[in-house]
Amino acid sequence: MRIALHTKVRADRIEEYEAAHREVPAELTAAIRAAGATSWTIWRSGTDLFHVIDCEDYAALLAELEQLPVNIAWQARMDELLDVAHDYSADGAGAGLPVAWEL
Repeated sequence: MRIALHTKVRADRIEEYEAAHREVPAELTAAIRAAGATSWTIWRSGTDLFHVIDCEDYAALLAELEQLPVNIAWQARMDELLDVAHDYSADGAGAGLPVAWEL
């Protein structure tokens, strides 16, 4: 399945956000893959962030990552940088952007 999300970085924290993503911990990327993600891409337009995640089951991916210490630490770091954060709770599984058109 493919999920698209929208989050938002704080205007005064863009450089820090991009620097953090140049150094995503290997333990976190391994955990994301182990939870079922085959790819995760983030695009930025101004302060808007658009994520596309390919995974088997997005709700299961979130459930696997939600209480994982490496993800909790990463999300705490992201909370300092984001105005709209990625929701790892069970409710977050319904936060994907609806498909408007597909080729």
